Amino acid sequence: MGFWGPIKPIERSTGHSEHRLRPTLSWPHLIALGVGAIVGTGIYTLTGVGAERAGPAVVLAFVIAGAVCACAALAYAELATMIPAAGSAYTYSYSVLGETIAWVVGWSLILEYSLACSAVAVGWSGYLVGWLQSAGVHLPAMLLQGPHAGGLVNLPAVLVSFAIAGMLMLGTRESATLNIVLVVIKLVALAVFVALALPGFDAANFHPFMPHGFASHAEGAATRGVMAAAAIVFFAFYGFDAVATSAEEAKKPGRDLTIGIVGSMALCTTIYILVAVAAVGAMSTATLGNSPEPLALVLRTLGHPFAAWAIAAAALVALPSVILVMMYGQSRIFFVMARDGLLPRALAKVSPRTGAPVLVTGITGLFVAAVAGFLRLDEIAELANAGTLIAFIAVGVCMMLLRRRAPDAPRIFRCPQPYLVGTLAVLGCLYLLFSLPEKTLVRFALWNVAGLAVYFLYGRARSVLARR
Repeated sequence: MGFWGPIKPIERSTGHSEHRLRPTLSWPHLIALGVGAIVGTGIYTLTGVGAERAGPAVVLAFVIAGAVCACAALAYAELATMIPAAGSAYTYSYSVLGETIAWVVGWSLILEYSLACSAVAVGWSGYLVGWLQSAGVHLPAMLLQGPHAGGLVNLPAVLVSFAIAGMLMLGTRESATLNIVLVVIKLVALAVFVALALPGFDAANFHPFMPHGFASHAEGAATRGVMAAAAIVFFAFYGFDAVATSAEEAKKPGRDLTIGIVGSMALCTTIYILVAVAAVGAMSTATLGNSPEPLALVLRTLGHPFAAWAIAAAALVALPSVILVMMYGQSRIFFVMARDGLLPRALAKVSPRTGAPVLVTGITGLFVAAVAGFLRLDEIAELANAGTLIAFIAVGVCMMLLRRRAPDAPRIFRCPQPYLVGTLAVLGCLYLLFSLPEKTLVRFALWNVAGLAVYFLYGRARSVLARR
């Protein structure tokens, strides 16, 4: 066995008996899973962050991030229908690039999902505290922030993490059905925002359009430019990859995955551009960029206080659904890596009653709650983007290599212009990756060095394929 490890045959990508997930999801559930992950923290908070980095050209940053994600989504759709097994980019890499690369991708996905879950849980806690304080309810400060801020634990963040984990442990279909309801609420709230903000559109707010230039660069202690904004608002787009982790649980993967991945990506890109245009058109980016709640601020400024209150309420609904989908994705990554023997096999058992991996979901919930309750996340949140970009690069490469290695293999969904789309996905993700701050890239490298140590010391010798 060489350094890159064995390659898993595509026909072995799924498990058997107690190590196989139950197909319970149809395409409405998958679109809702994708939209549930994509529409959340990003659109409610990152519009202001992107505006601070790029000025009015934050709209262009959303377009760039959306275009890169769209290319990756097409590659995902082809691979997800060819290899309808849990694990998404990890599983595809295992079947095309080898076990070592697959481990790096899976380890990066664990970083993506865990940090995203924890960060959103902390964000939800902040919204909840503000909501309660506006109603005259004041909780002990020691229970609202971690030790880094002088508190004991961020209890609301811990509780919401446990609640979502418990929901997932009850069963995939049940949690996915509830997620549909949450997604509808979020979409209605954003539609109301666009309808109320667009009448206040002022073209003067778009001049100068690109005050900090296009390329990512440092201006003092800050990172500016359209690509710097795109590297951040990219967080607001990813989530459709969580749909690919559900491939094994799709009733009709050929139809349902294609609709779920491409449909959720197209819908969310349209929503984001409309929201960004409405927000920037209604308010100067200097004001918008300094607000932790930019959408509510726009509506209050335009004289719609009740609508601003409702948007904040919708955020309380939106954020738990993001945690749900991201925690769902992470538990499935853990599950399939354990099923392959790279992590303890006990993690790959599913409940005979619900068909869900209860143990690994519980462990995921504990990990997310610990990070959300005790650790400082502001300086490491961009690591989630780094992990996602590595996964997207791997998917683009895998799709193109399979087109060359197995051109006649059955493909229920065929990516149009595969080499062009795949190349754009890879190059676009690389550009976004290197537009992240240098300290983020160093931390990401250290994370993967630690992961490779775990793989070579534990997983490689216990790999199911290595022992065949």
